[in-house]
Amino acid sequence: MNEVETGAAVTATPTHTLAEHMPATAELDALLGARHPDPFSILGPHPDGDGTVVRACLPGAQSVALADAQGGNETPMRQIHPGGIYAARLPRGLGPRDYRLAIVWQDGTRQLSADPYSFGLLLGELDLHLIGEGRHLELGRCLGAQWRTENGVEGVRFAVWAPNASRVSVIGDFNGWNPARHAMRLRYGAGIWELFVPAAMGAQAGSRYKYDMSDAQGHPLPDKADPLALATEMPPGTASVVTQTGLSAPPFGWTDQEWMRQRAATDPYTAPMSVYELHAGSWLHSANDPVRGWEMLADKLIPYVRQLGFTHIELLPITEHPFGGSWGYQPLSLFAPTARFGPPQAFAHFVDRCHAAGIGVILDWVPAHFPTDPHGLARFDGTSLYEHEDPREGFHQDWNTLIYNLGRNEVRGFLLASALHWLQSYHIDGLRVDAVASMLYRDYSRKAGEWVPNRFGGRENLEAVAFLRELNTVVRERCPGALTIAEESTAWPNVTGSVASGGLGFHFKWNMGWMHDTLHYLSYEPVFRAWHHGEMTFSTVYAWSEAFVLPLSHDEVVHGKGSLIGKTPGDHWQRFANLRAYYGFMWTHPGKKLLFMGSEFAQWREWNHEGELDWGLLETHEHRGMQALVRDLNHLYRTLPALHGMDHHPEGFQWVVGDDNQNSVFAFLRRAGAGSHEVVLVVVNMTPVPRHDYRLGVPFAGRWQECLNTDAGCYGGSNLGNGGEVIAADIPSHGQPASVSLVLPPLATLILRYVP
Repeated sequence: MNEVETGAAVTATPTHTLAEHMPATAELDALLGARHPDPFSILGPHPDGDGTVVRACLPGAQSVALADAQGGNETPMRQIHPGGIYAARLPRGLGPRDYRLAIVWQDGTRQLSADPYSFGLLLGELDLHLIGEGRHLELGRCLGAQWRTENGVEGVRFAVWAPNASRVSVIGDFNGWNPARHAMRLRYGAGIWELFVPAAMGAQAGSRYKYDMSDAQGHPLPDKADPLALATEMPPGTASVVTQTGLSAPPFGWTDQEWMRQRAATDPYTAPMSVYELHAGSWLHSANDPVRGWEMLADKLIPYVRQLGFTHIELLPITEHPFGGSWGYQPLSLFAPTARFGPPQAFAHFVDRCHAAGIGVILDWVPAHFPTDPHGLARFDGTSLYEHEDPREGFHQDWNTLIYNLGRNEVRGFLLASALHWLQSYHIDGLRVDAVASMLYRDYSRKAGEWVPNRFGGRENLEAVAFLRELNTVVRERCPGALTIAEESTAWPNVTGSVASGGLGFHFKWNMGWMHDTLHYLSYEPVFRAWHHGEMTFSTVYAWSEAFVLPLSHDEVVHGKGSLIGKTPGDHWQRFANLRAYYGFMWTHPGKKLLFMGSEFAQWREWNHEGELDWGLLETHEHRGMQALVRDLNHLYRTLPALHGMDHHPEGFQWVVGDDNQNSVFAFLRRAGAGSHEVVLVVVNMTPVPRHDYRLGVPFAGRWQECLNTDAGCYGGSNLGNGGEVIAADIPSHGQPASVSLVLPPLATLILRYVP
């Protein structure tokens, strides 16, 4: 190898041979063994005494030549290592950025491509600075695989944060998964490795890729998927995928400009919000199609949700996740929609169609933890890069997952950028942040001695608090009208309070207390409910301490908990009547609404993520009736300002009867505002005993329209009621100047509206 002659004739006679400027054999061996820490120091164009020498590492090539951009004026390169390293002097007339590699592979395939090692630094200093500070909020357009043009050449810029790796290569379909072909350059200080691979070398949309790297001691690590991948291959495959087409240009273009404008101008606290929560793959099993899944969901789900009157859908996490049984709550690709239902552009089109139908889209998003799969973030560069090193901080015992180190700038910035990626790139209308309680407490689900106190000796996770406040501040600043919703199951104060006032800054919080108390009450036989009356009324003690969503979520219909209809007591008729009355109470109680799929028609079976909903039940009257009730409750909730406009103000709610535990009757008023004539009376009878001449105080004498009766025959009830309206007389009662005498149907909710 040390006696290789000049690779080609040039226009001037050289005074030195290539052999005199050839790297040491050990360095060439390191290149071919993918062990060299600085491939740019050898490969690509390098000045020597007679001009420029070009070296290329192309194992598997049959021959290599230097050429111009059109493939002409070829200058053969000589093999300077039998493993496939080539060298030649650059002919005059070709600059270090102008030449091309003309490659003939062993199978006869020919490539004419720019040399990846002829490109200068790729990421700007400002990018690197912001990444280091955790303030680069557009990481999805910076790191990962970015389709772009460099020096007039189309291709993919790969960039990955791995500061403790001794070397990194990008491997994929375009290089035979050979780490010697595309070893990357380290940007010292930032810990970012980068390389531009021209499209002519095979880096195209749809190309699969990973990162091959060694730890600081040179030990090889498992091949890693890209943390910033914008697309992934179909599980159980674990590779990342290059995506070329953006989300703001053909073949996809947004048509929801009016939706986004109206969203930004809408006050979410006074607007109705009724959310249909679903798991895409088991709502309709045929949606598990990696080509047409989102299209099928758009065709069937959107009309269904619109007909039922929900304002939003909420998707269980669709960020890519290796194990389907986690339902998406153990994701590894926080920038990529799962490949299970189609490509990223198809998901964007699904969101666009939802907006065209007047339906908002909320995503469940998981910044609390991630799974330990070897191809993922765990010990990404051989160190605890994304997670805490100490398992008392970095390992989640309940879920066998790893906990993000939110005290590290780059990790905090990674998560912030992920949130903004969904809200900005995909026009998502809200993020429901999962497992917030597990983030807020260092001793969450840990015994004494199993956790590390904060710097003040307390149990609060100060880094998580700071992260959540920054998240909510950034979302409010950059995404007008987008919502953040906390799944927070403790009494942490001021979750929805402003950051300026010391709160966490979420728009809404799930009211887990309301859910647990009322479902517990519902499970009792009516004869015992008198002793548990407070479980239905207690929520109004704290209903305005936060901005709440009332959730009947997927968590209540899995893991042996059964379905909602399965929680109700009594015979077949009473079970449906119980659930109808409960839904009437929920839709009129202060707070936004959320219902998990299948519960709208009272599915008997517990949810199974591997199947689909029992749509055949809708052939029976009682299940169709339940579905019709949910539709009508949504319609009434959306059209009566008294049922939503003052959700988060105590002036919008007043008990009329909250202490009739002997009859298990609840009655309250909902108002559109102080002094408003937009008033609704809600009466709930949670026993199977009809009540006749039940007198209730109301603020106005005159006509009260019976807008909805959950005991109506069309819903499957006994059709007992008040004939559509009642007249209130000037008979004071319950502290009100007037009153009405009502028939209370068994196990039913009545909703009456004052008609001036």
